[in-house]
Amino acid sequence: MAKKVTMQQIADYLGVSKFVVSRALSGKEGVNSATREKVFQAAAKLGYFSQKNQKLDEPQAIALNQSLESAQQKNKVVLVLMPNIRFQNKESRYWGRILDGISESLEGIGTGMVVLTENNVESLENVVNPKGLFGVISIGVVSTTLLLEVHHLGIPLIMVDYEELLIPSDTVFNNSFDSSYQLTTHLIGLGHRRIQFIGNINYSRSFYDRWLGYRSALEKNGLPVLNNTIDYEEDEILSKEKIKKWINNLSKTSMPTAIVCSNDNMAMQMITVLQECGLNVPKDISVTGFDNMEFSYAISPTITTVDIAKKGLGMRAVDMLMRRVREKDTPFEKVLLSGSILLRESTASIEKS
Repeated sequence: MAKKVTMQQIADYLGVSKFVVSRALSGKEGVNSATREKVFQAAAKLGYFSQKNQKLDEPQAIALNQSLESAQQKNKVVLVLMPNIRFQNKESRYWGRILDGISESLEGIGTGMVVLTENNVESLENVVNPKGLFGVISIGVVSTTLLLEVHHLGIPLIMVDYEELLIPSDTVFNNSFDSSYQLTTHLIGLGHRRIQFIGNINYSRSFYDRWLGYRSALEKNGLPVLNNTIDYEEDEILSKEKIKKWINNLSKTSMPTAIVCSNDNMAMQMITVLQECGLNVPKDISVTGFDNMEFSYAISPTITTVDIAKKGLGMRAVDMLMRRVREKDTPFEKVLLSGSILLRESTASIEKS
């Protein structure tokens, strides 16, 4: 007589704990969709469900149906919408890492993806078959027209580092507000009282949140919020020209002692122009960035910045998409991933100025 297949055998077969197997088979929370599917596949392969007196209760039946639905979804793909502009593309050290996180997570659950750079696309139906998609993940600033089309087609949509208030959707961001608040507070702790924010706050929700964090830290400490007179430019030469003009128009009394930049690209340009104007960073003026790009610790001075989970954004977007596919009617979520401050050479105490 064959021995009864136990949950422990399934756990040993998969290299997981019996607790994980138990929760997966009972349909309880605490097990992600990929692991749950592996548990059901292993249980079926080992003959767990075909044993005499082995009946599925309702939670098990629901979980098994979800596993079968997931297997059917493997015949479909996830569409990733991504602009192809100067800094926002697959080769970017920022946006490309988000794409890597999406790719790795989808590969882990056996699902493919199609990346569409949407600049010249007027309609999704012109380039892809919507019936072959079980979800869409948009990265960064994507046209409202395409996002509305996804919404009207009823395809689950997750937005990464962007939101369109006209379209109900799950979104995932870095916690730019808190990180910028902490970064500005650190500068205040170094003795800085004239702190300038640089960057186009209307460019993206993340830039706006970074400005809000900066402003809140100053208001909390009773310090003036200086007018932001330089917009972020995709054209690096034009951006540097704006910075140089701004610096040349400053008087000695209006010159800030610290500058909070919207991202590392802007911080690098700022440092370059300040040095060209004969100013020393951080002796004359401190500069901070955001994103922890590779060049931020390769230039001199190295840039004080915020390290964010680039791949983590993409991986979390996939988790949210799978949840949305399973639980279509649950409330939409806005998930914030925490960042951490990296103190480097571009900032110093005001006493050193």
